Amino acid sequence: MINISIYKNADGVYTGFKSSGHAGFANKGQDIVCAAVSVLVINTINSIETFTSDKFDLIMDEESGLIEFNVLTRISNESILLLKSLVLGLQGIAEDYGHDYIKLTL
Repeated sequence: MINISIYKNADGVYTGFKSSGHAGFANKGQDIVCAAVSVLVINTINSIETFTSDKFDLIMDEESGLIEFNVLTRISNESILLLKSLVLGLQGIAEDYGHDYIKLTL
């Protein structure tokens, strides 16, 4: 199962996330749930890096499926929107494929 925790600041604004584990929907290389989550997560990180000047911390471990991302500076409106988009996509995956494969904690 992929466990994803979304981080928020005191104002309830998304500031980062932690994703760990593997979905187990299918064999390695065939797992569309893992692939979908990976695309959303990596695209969000790349977009924040490319389209904003926000500074962030990133920890990755491919073996365990860990990706932890935290914006370190005052978060920009662009990063807020990108993180909201990530959450929307992850919620869609959870609804379509079930909570046996992905657990999203907001």
